[in-house]
Parts: sequence; structure tokens; C-alpha cells
Amino acid sequence: MLKKLLNEFKEFALRGNVVDMAVGVIIGAAFGNVVNAVIDIVIQPILTAVVPVVDGNSSNPFLASLISLVGVIINFLVTALVLFAIIKAMNAAKNLKKKAPEAPATKICPFCQSEINIKATRCPHCTSELKK
Repeated sequence: MLKKLLNEFKEFALRGNVVDMAVGVIIGAAFGNVVNAVIDIVIQPILTAVVPVVDGNSSNPFLASLISLVGVIINFLVTALVLFAIIKAMNAAKNLKKKAPEAPATKICPFCQSEINIKATRCPHCTSELKK
């Protein structure tokens, strides 16, 4: 019973979708750190330049909170936009890998309308000779 459960868990955990999801979560977390750094280093100073800050305290706490909220919203939008672009590119790359449709493996005998192998020169059902 336990062995069967472990085998099912192993099959589930090693399935491609689960591994892909785990990689996506890890990359998403790392990318989130990059976006946070960009927001903190570039965007937040621009936003705080709008409101004068003295000794780390804003002259208006509401405006300071609003600036922080705008920073978080920009962080979310940048993260969502870049992840959307990455997923779109991955889907496009996946669609390039799709195979062209295969040539048919069978054909219809013009005499008896039976389905036969595409390479057949004589119908196995009615024994008619087929033209190539």
C-alpha cells in the first residue's frame, strides 16, 4: 500500500508539468527580487522626490503611504508584463516545434472502397490491381 502510494507520488512529482511549475515559481521569485530592486533604486526615489522627506519622515504621512502604494502597483505591473512576455515567447517557441501533418498511411481502393496501405499495388480485399 505504501509502496504504491510512493510510486504514484513519484510519478506525479516527476511529471513534466510539475517540474515546469516548480522552475517557474523559482524563476518568478528571482525575477520578483530583480523588479523589487529596480523599483527601490530607480522608481521609488523619483516618487519620493515629489514629496519632501525629512529624516525619513514625510511631511504628510498619507502622501508617503500613497507613494509606497504606487511603488507596489508599479512593481506588480512590471512583473506581470514581463512574465506575460516570457510566457508568450515560450508558447510561440512551443508552437514552432509542432510537427507538420504526416502523410496518410492508407488509401481507399477505387474498386471496393476498402481502406488499404498507401504502398499497396494490389487490393487485399478485392485483389484488383491498383495504379500508382
